[in-house]
Amino acid sequence: MEYTFDKVLQEARIVKRNSQFTMNIEMDGEIIKAHCPATTRIGDVDLAGVACLVSKSDDPKRKLKYTVEAVSFDDPDAVDKNWVGINLILSNRIVEFLLNTHQLDEMVSDYDEVKREVFLGSSKLDFLVGNTYLEVKTPLTTVNVKYGDTIKTKKVTPFSSTDRMVRHVKELASSLKDHERAILLTVQQYEETDVKPHLHSTHYEEVKAVMSEAVAKGVESWNISLRFTPTGVSLLKLTNTTQDLLSY
Repeated sequence: MEYTFDKVLQEARIVKRNSQFTMNIEMDGEIIKAHCPATTRIGDVDLAGVACLVSKSDDPKRKLKYTVEAVSFDDPDAVDKNWVGINLILSNRIVEFLLNTHQLDEMVSDYDEVKREVFLGSSKLDFLVGNTYLEVKTPLTTVNVKYGDTIKTKKVTPFSSTDRMVRHVKELASSLKDHERAILLTVQQYEETDVKPHLHSTHYEEVKAVMSEAVAKGVESWNISLRFTPTGVSLLKLTNTTQDLLSY
């Protein structure tokens, strides 16, 4: 069962990334400034010339009518591209759809209602599903797909902004009560076709210790990978990755 977009996404090419929030794209020979919904780094790729999928808003109040929803690290002229979704807000919508259609029952199945944005301690989490708290993350600093021959990469530095994540995981673990579960759900809006080296953060030892303690208290980690197309998104695989937290 597929999560279907309201409108079919249009293909374009990225001219350049202007900032965290905007990209210039070329579509039908026209250069357009579009919204970028991912404020983080997107892999180690130079995005200039990369193919992308964009949505168009009909809201007259929006300054930027187009949003870049996905990119492809295949060669731009490839016919059947592996699209990488970059809209983090979309991840929550997809997860809610998958929960409501019971496509994630291997992970959590005993529930009658899916609640959005609930508090556990002082942390606001994305979902409460039965007695399971669910926090969704969509990492893009490493993208595990094969690169086309024309794709150019650039040197990147290890991620250093881990304070918020560490505080969040500590709160998550310490606030769990009997019969409650907490899951960190990683959403890959693409089909994994390669395994890229994972750079340890600059606070690796601290983060590893926090993750180990969280797992001991019952925090779990799961991963879903998706097939992203111009018409919608469908589930490819659901995997329990709790042991991966111990080597974060």
